[in-house]
Amino acid sequence: MKVGKVLKDYLIKALVNQSKFRVYVIKATRLVNEAQKSHQLTPSATQILGESLIATLLLSTSMLKNDEMLTTRLIGNGPIGAVIADANAQGQVKGYLQNLPTDLTNYNKQSELIGNQGRLSVTKDQKLAQPFTGEVPLISGDIAQNYAYYLAKSEQIPAAIGLVVNINAKQKVISAGGFMIQALPNTPTSDSEQIIQQIRQLPSLKRIFTIKSTPEMILTKLFKQTDTKILQKAPVEFHCDCSKARFARSLAGLDSKELQALITEQHGAETVCRFCGQAYQFTSTDLQKIIAEK
Repeated sequence: MKVGKVLKDYLIKALVNQSKFRVYVIKATRLVNEAQKSHQLTPSATQILGESLIATLLLSTSMLKNDEMLTTRLIGNGPIGAVIADANAQGQVKGYLQNLPTDLTNYNKQSELIGNQGRLSVTKDQKLAQPFTGEVPLISGDIAQNYAYYLAKSEQIPAAIGLVVNINAKQKVISAGGFMIQALPNTPTSDSEQIIQQIRQLPSLKRIFTIKSTPEMILTKLFKQTDTKILQKAPVEFHCDCSKARFARSLAGLDSKELQALITEQHGAETVCRFCGQAYQFTSTDLQKIIAEK
């Protein structure tokens, strides 16, 4: 299969069905490709991290404003361990897998990699005295189901979530994205049930989130013959705000004797960002400066 030009990543926020439902649709192909490249992930690991990044973006877009931050932690008993993601209100997200097993041949399903027991926690940092954390047990090895369950139980928001990362035979992400549908207050149960039936009758999400599809096109496929009103369109990206200066501040937290040992034994130090894989080198001179400024 020949891969065409990858369209820009962005999200749309819309009202549908006489403003009874709020819908978010994200196209995130470049974003997931960047995450795969940064962490050198296998296809199975790419799917898990990619879906988690998209799900975190859906939550952050619906919950955050200004300079607020949101962190999700999906922790299962499978070989992947924890999946950590950070997002802000500007559509930027970063994340990593706790474990990167080199041999995944014995695991045929996403659920086997994640595990059947664990928890999903969501922390909202609203720049108040104490960040708020909500937590629910995992109910499935399916990432979308766990995020929808979190919204229903911890936030009391009925929602349907769909996530997809489509990878070709050459292990390249050719399309990725997701959607979230939320019923607004006072929406009749019958309307919600009708939407659920529509979602169940949809073709495979891989057929909806194609290489050339845009969020607007996907919205139309999700809600055929239904009035829609797009409220917002905004870019999304895999973005890490790490820097050498930030890691220098972390090293400054070490005891001077520990820093001196790094100079004597290793003639420097290397730090690696878990969120993006970027490595930063600190020479003996760099470490001596950190010691002098303590």
